[in-house]
Amino acid sequence: MLMIFNTETRQKEQFRPIHDGHIQMYVCGMTVYDYCHIGHARVLVSFDVITRYLRSRGYSVDYVRNITDIDDKIIKRANENNETIEALTTRYIAAMDEDAAALGVIKPNKEPKATEFVPEIVAMVQKLIDNGLAYPAANGDVYYAVNKFASYGRLSHKNTDDLQAGARVDVDEAKKNPMDFVLWKAAKPNEPFWVSPWGNGRPGWHIECSAMSTCCLGNHFDIHGGGGDLQFPHHENEIAQSEGATGEKYVNTWMHVGFVQINDEKMSKSLNNFFTIREVLKLFAPEVLRYFITASHYRSPLNFSDEALTQAKSALERFYHTLKGLPIAAAQGGESFIARFNEAMDDDFNTPEAMAVLYELAREVNRADKTGEAEVAAGLAGRLRELGAVLGLLQDNPERFLQGFAQDGLSDADIDAQIRARQESKKNKDFAGADKIRAGLLAQGIVLEDSRQGTTWRRE
Repeated sequence: MLMIFNTETRQKEQFRPIHDGHIQMYVCGMTVYDYCHIGHARVLVSFDVITRYLRSRGYSVDYVRNITDIDDKIIKRANENNETIEALTTRYIAAMDEDAAALGVIKPNKEPKATEFVPEIVAMVQKLIDNGLAYPAANGDVYYAVNKFASYGRLSHKNTDDLQAGARVDVDEAKKNPMDFVLWKAAKPNEPFWVSPWGNGRPGWHIECSAMSTCCLGNHFDIHGGGGDLQFPHHENEIAQSEGATGEKYVNTWMHVGFVQINDEKMSKSLNNFFTIREVLKLFAPEVLRYFITASHYRSPLNFSDEALTQAKSALERFYHTLKGLPIAAAQGGESFIARFNEAMDDDFNTPEAMAVLYELAREVNRADKTGEAEVAAGLAGRLRELGAVLGLLQDNPERFLQGFAQDGLSDADIDAQIRARQESKKNKDFAGADKIRAGLLAQGIVLEDSRQGTTWRRE
């Protein structure tokens, strides 16, 4: 029984897809005006794990993750850079794809861009006007009339009276109500625009996702996800727009990923306390960052630090030491571990508990290997890789992973050359010279490990 915490009801609920065996999921993606930071990485990896698990259980998952390629921040950044919006967004979409691929994130089934859906957005805005839920204002904007949507606030559990009394909302004389939000923005000088019945302009941010999600998945679908900061107002507004336009229930299950924090403060670009994915990947292997994200429950706060990443690296190394030297074999045995792993993941995708099962399975692999049960060890190692794949982990070559990657200092070729020199010294019975090479490598953080199969190495 798959249980998922639904943000709207604030409780775990048994998940039943609208269509048997088939799940439709929409996740709010990136606004592409800069490089992705670790908060974005958490959303990318978390929903990748969710998708992988659902597919591993036999579901067909239609996963849609949008790209916002037109908004105020994009326009501002393009003007600052003295470049076109298309040049800016194309560059950062490519960077986002590079970062996601490095983290082992599988591409969604669809990645709609907001600029590709302007006709559908215009049609949805017109439908809201026709339904009496939106109005063109004297300034050329079109606004959603929040007080016309009776259940506004049900996702974020905010009271509209309290919001109106003390909410941090933009004061705009064109609005009938200070809580009303923009659906269509009138064009300003030197801004991109599209033609509409209300004049030249561009979509508001919230309406973009309503149009893209319903166009790609239909008026009513299973799961809508994103970062925790999107609950209000973005997702609240999506519900009002989508249900106001279609008259149907929009989403069954809302899922939100917890914040990444630095010193217990949310990581964000607005606070200027963020680290980009590519900055972190200069210091740690991509799988280390993925493990760091996956080892915490997707809804919990995640405290980012070098120490936490170093601990993630050590944990992964323990897994790869278990797999090292064992043949690549089909998964065999360990059925109880499969059941417990699935039980953990069925409980709102409890990856920390699922990871604990993998640790126990790794111990069983080590036990079988040490007691000479080679076939059992190989089969259980295959099972460990199989379950690890559901989390997007443990798919690298163990020796290659344990070698790490050069940040500075010796390259792989340099190390291999010194190992050959050491072997030559030993061949010539110059054991003092061989020991000197080993000690010199160790001083530079390179550990040599001798076995019957030869010498391997890893970076400390």
